[in-house]
Amino acid sequence: MHPLSLLLADGRFPSGGHVHSSGVEAACALGDITDVASLEAFVTARVATQGRVDASIAAWVCHRVRNGSVPWEELDEEVAARIASPAVRQASRSQGRQMLRSAARIWDSPMLDDAIGTRPDGVFQPVAFGAVAGVVGLDALDAARVTLHHLVAGLVTAGVRLLGLDPFAVTAAQTRILTGAETLVDRTADVLESAPCDLPATTSLLADVLAEHHATWEVRLFAS
Repeated sequence: MHPLSLLLADGRFPSGGHVHSSGVEAACALGDITDVASLEAFVTARVATQGRVDASIAAWVCHRVRNGSVPWEELDEEVAARIASPAVRQASRSQGRQMLRSAARIWDSPMLDDAIGTRPDGVFQPVAFGAVAGVVGLDALDAARVTLHHLVAGLVTAGVRLLGLDPFAVTAAQTRILTGAETLVDRTADVLESAPCDLPATTSLLADVLAEHHATWEVRLFAS
C-alpha cells in the first residue's frame, strides 16, 4: 500500500466527513439501529450498495488520473444519475469540494485544478477522492480501499456518537466489515476500462428516502 494512503485514511485529514453520518442519524431515529449488531448490519448493507458504487468510481477516476485523462463533465452526470436524493447529492458535493480544497493546498496539480473547475459547488465525494488518490500516486485498488474505509469509519463513528455504543465492540465490527469488503475492492479492477455509463449503479431507496426526511429536521447532530 502507498504510504500516503495512511494520510488520506486518517480521520484528521480535513475532508469534512466528520459532520456527516451518511444516514446513520436518520436510521437511529427510525429505530433501525439500536445496538452494535444492528449498526453492523446497516453498515454492511451500505457497503454493498453505496460502498460498491463509491469504491468503483474512486478507483476508476484514480486510474484515469494516473493515465492523464478524465472526462470530468460526463463523469459528473453519470455519478449524479446514481444518487436519487438531492440531499445526498448536496452532501456528497460538499465533501468533495472540501476534499479537493484541502488537497490543492498540499499538492500542486493541474488534475486537481481541472476537478475543482468542473463544478463550482464541488464534484461528488468519490470523484474527488479518486482524483486526489491518483495525483498522490495511489493505485486504483488502494483508492477503492481507502474510500470504503472512509465510508465505514464515518458510519460507525456516527453510531458511537449517537447511541453511546461501546467503541471497542464497534471497532471490532468495523474490522469485520472492512475485511469482508476486500472482495468488493478486488472487483473494482473489473471496471477500470469501462465507460462512465457502465460503472456500478447499486443503490438503497430507503437510504435516499431517509436522507430527504433527515434534511427537514430543525434539530440534528449531523448534516446528513
